[in-house]
Amino acid sequence: MPDALRRLARSGTVHVLFAFLAMGGWAVSANRAYAMPRPLYSGLVQGVMSACLTLFLKSVIDGLSKRFDGLTRLWAPPLIACLGSTAVLVAIHAASGTPEILKTVAVPLLVSTSYAAIYNYSISARRGAGT
Repeated sequence: MPDALRRLARSGTVHVLFAFLAMGGWAVSANRAYAMPRPLYSGLVQGVMSACLTLFLKSVIDGLSKRFDGLTRLWAPPLIACLGSTAVLVAIHAASGTPEILKTVAVPLLVSTSYAAIYNYSISARRGAGT
């Protein structure tokens, strides 16, 4: 992989921008049956929330994984992150008037929870899950 491409792949800005565009685009699509500008508002709200989740998810998992020992360290941090993300996303979409809340948040939650579980497992494996 060329160095420039490697730098882009590691860039936090690129990850945040990708999250905004991909998940915001998903929200527009999930709400496309409704009159404009509702789908655009839903996309903007989800894009901003996904960008913020991307920024903070790693830090949350880092902090939570230090609070648990043994096998609990493998499942508790991603579960707590998922529940927190769900609560925030549903509340903000409800407050902003997103028509299809469940469809809108399903994919972003699947992606962020998968990332949280994989990242948490990787740092737990390095520390030793049983310690």
